[in-house]
Amino acid sequence: MKPLEAATTFLFVPGDRPDRFDKVTASGADVAILDLEDAVGPQDKDVAREHIRVWLAAGGQAMVRINAAGTPWFDADLDLAYSQQAPVMLPKAEKLDVVASLSGLSVLPLVETAAGVANVARLCAAPGVVRLAFGSVDLAAQLGVAHDDPVALDHARARLVLASAAAGIAAPIDGVTTNLREDSATSHDARHARRLGFRGKLCVHPRQLEAVRAAFAPTADELAWARRVTAAAGTSAAAIDGEMVDKPIVDRARRLLESQD
Repeated sequence: MKPLEAATTFLFVPGDRPDRFDKVTASGADVAILDLEDAVGPQDKDVAREHIRVWLAAGGQAMVRINAAGTPWFDADLDLAYSQQAPVMLPKAEKLDVVASLSGLSVLPLVETAAGVANVARLCAAPGVVRLAFGSVDLAAQLGVAHDDPVALDHARARLVLASAAAGIAAPIDGVTTNLREDSATSHDARHARRLGFRGKLCVHPRQLEAVRAAFAPTADELAWARRVTAAAGTSAAAIDGEMVDKPIVDRARRLLESQD
């Protein structure tokens, strides 16, 4: 499993499908997410939790999306995460005290409600928070907008990006693309998220991984520009390709090149 701060592709697998756990970790996804929440019905929560416990105890590496605070399964899910020291995705993340209660674990708050968006600065500052993830489908349902309309959710996305940068944590992870028939839909969504400052995306099918990986990678033109900028960089502002270039521009160019290491 790739370090959470640097991961780009996150792939969900239902916690009640242990036959798929190894397949997901072998899929090429940076991080596998064993899901105890939306993908598992109430009657299957306990057996799914035990499947995950056995697999993690045997050496499997994955993140666990637990059930939200206030549900009947939250405490047992949390016991599982602590017993295996597994990183946790916390759904319906809204309150600082709930996130802080996961002390000692690596936490990705899943921001998918209006209250969560309103509190993103506090969530970023909570102990153990590595980066935020965006629950676009749930938030869209609450707001009464289409989840695949990027304009309707751009303000919320921008809030996550700005709060993450202000707190000095890794850039956030965008929500899922529900269209599984057209790879172009995943590519479009991922490119849009990258333009806004996201640096990863949640996936629900292995076929989405390559499109996400490609969308978040610097293009050949971007890398060529970055090489020209860093090669010509001096101690003061300069003009390169007709553009004024100073330290912030050089820093961005260096980050682009470093992302290829």
